[in-house]
Amino acid sequence: SIRGIAMILCRQLLILFFFMLLGFCMAKGKILDQHNSGFLSWLIVNVANPALILSGGIGTSMDRRELFKVALVAAGVYLLLIVVSEMAVTLLGVDRKETGIYKVLLIFTNMGFMGFPLLDAMYGAEALLYGAIFLLFFNLLIYTYGIFRIAGTAGNSAEILKKFVNPGVVAGTLAIMLALFRVELPGSVNQTVSMLSNLTAPLSMMVIGASFLEVQWKGFLMDVRLWIFVALRLVIIPVLGMLIFRNFVSNQYLLGVCFVTLAAPSGSMAAMLARQYRADYVSASKGIGLTTLLSVITMPLLFWVFQLG
Repeated sequence: SIRGIAMILCRQLLILFFFMLLGFCMAKGKILDQHNSGFLSWLIVNVANPALILSGGIGTSMDRRELFKVALVAAGVYLLLIVVSEMAVTLLGVDRKETGIYKVLLIFTNMGFMGFPLLDAMYGAEALLYGAIFLLFFNLLIYTYGIFRIAGTAGNSAEILKKFVNPGVVAGTLAIMLALFRVELPGSVNQTVSMLSNLTAPLSMMVIGASFLEVQWKGFLMDVRLWIFVALRLVIIPVLGMLIFRNFVSNQYLLGVCFVTLAAPSGSMAAMLARQYRADYVSASKGIGLTTLLSVITMPLLFWVFQLG
């Protein structure tokens, strides 16, 4: 039911905002300063999130033909997101130095923390398996295309290539190999990867919360460009995507995964990469915070509109 979906999302929202508040209070008390936030961002980008990527390939067991089908749909979803984001930045009229941030905010959503509990409650374990494949695409793209958009193309070709050889890409490649060849790892390795991956959500939300100390709150809600971005991220993109994909995706579980990928709020990795590569992480944090808050309203409504239950 729409009420049940809203309750699941509210629970996840409260958890996220607790860690944001904790980060903000730590920054206010000068415990989590610029240097510490930069270190935590490095830890998330290079250790915790790669562990999360790797965990997606551990224990994944799917027929290869079905795996290819899901991967094809995932590729289609992200291709649509990239094309729409490229066009949307023109509509938003953002400064050239901010275009990369807004593109990444529009493409990469928090499907893991906000979408997966919804999938689990509505469809069960099979939908989560499909979601893991989408999450692998997410991570491979954010560590390549996402870094390309945020960090830019400054430097020679060797320096640009070096940005793409990173822990995220390595972890994504390993995760795909584990899933394809159904490799079983020792229990101690699985537990270590799981413990590291669990750091991703709380640490990233704390860093985002700390960055709110730098936000100019005066006129925040009067920022027309920010509201257009929110409408694109939470309403226009998911509606457009679902109108397209429901025509040729008959599997209800797979369609549900498409929905959470398209309709979830902007993902925290955008802010982590922005801080790592010295881009506008404050704008990224504002977009993430506002879309996360409003997704509790938009996701249940769209879920009901498209009759996905």
